[in-house]
Amino acid sequence: MPLLKGNLHAHTTFSDGRRPVAEVVARYRELGYDFLAITDHDDRIGDDYWFNIPTGDDRMLVLTGVELDYRPLSQHVGKIMGDRETLYVLNHPARYGLNVKQILYRIGVISGDGLPIHAVEITDTGAYQAQHDVDLIRLPKIATDDSHLDDEFGRAWVEVDAARTPDSIIRAIKAGDFRLGFAASPGARALRGFDLLGLSD
Repeated sequence: MPLLKGNLHAHTTFSDGRRPVAEVVARYRELGYDFLAITDHDDRIGDDYWFNIPTGDDRMLVLTGVELDYRPLSQHVGKIMGDRETLYVLNHPARYGLNVKQILYRIGVISGDGLPIHAVEITDTGAYQAQHDVDLIRLPKIATDDSHLDDEFGRAWVEVDAARTPDSIIRAIKAGDFRLGFAASPGARALRGFDLLGLSD
């Protein structure tokens, strides 16, 4: 089964992105992505947000998502939904200047409050953050664009070993059955392999 290339963190004019959702989807389709999660900010979206995210087509799946602001810690958490599965991601810890101990603390607090963190971003707007790509963080580590602007599309992605359904993709992320790709991140390999292919760093 071919790997599916996707981005799990993208913004549109529903919140603070620069392009409307149809243009964002079209751009990722042009870049050869197989799936994309739209994750606009929960404190900026309108009531009609959920009804205006397209489902995609036979070339690219669009996953419904939102970026939550976990206010007790001012920590962004990505929530990506399938039909039955939900993925919670601790977003861009590098942006907050967090060290590993602080990341683990936040994971514990947020998970204890009912948002079970399943993965951690090791990118900040697509730039690889090696200090967070460590075994002490015992969760799958994903790469995303967190795209808002045109030059942020296609910087970082996951390639997932999964069937072409939202639930299968989410289950594969939770299980760590993926590898990471980076277009131009200093210090990162062009493709970082995980367990599914038996690759090592």
